[in-house]
Amino acid sequence: MKESLKILKALSDETRLKIVKLLIGGEKCVCEIVPRTKRAQSTVSIQLAKLEYLGVVKSRRQGKSVYYRLVNEKARKILKIV
Repeated sequence: MKESLKILKALSDETRLKIVKLLIGGEKCVCEIVPRTKRAQSTVSIQLAKLEYLGVVKSRRQGKSVYYRLVNEKARKILKIV
């Protein structure tokens, strides 16, 4: 139950919801996420950090770029329903 609440909290923000929907299609670089969300890079980074803290996404660094991927299957299932 606690995990479901964390996921719902993560998806309750419009920017985080957009980010997670983008990540359903696969791993994305922050440079790909920013223009698609139409938010400032700092806003996107803050929201990605929250999603990572809540266990919805994971990141990896490649050179100067940071890539994010969706790792929580419950979040994926919830988004497919919505």
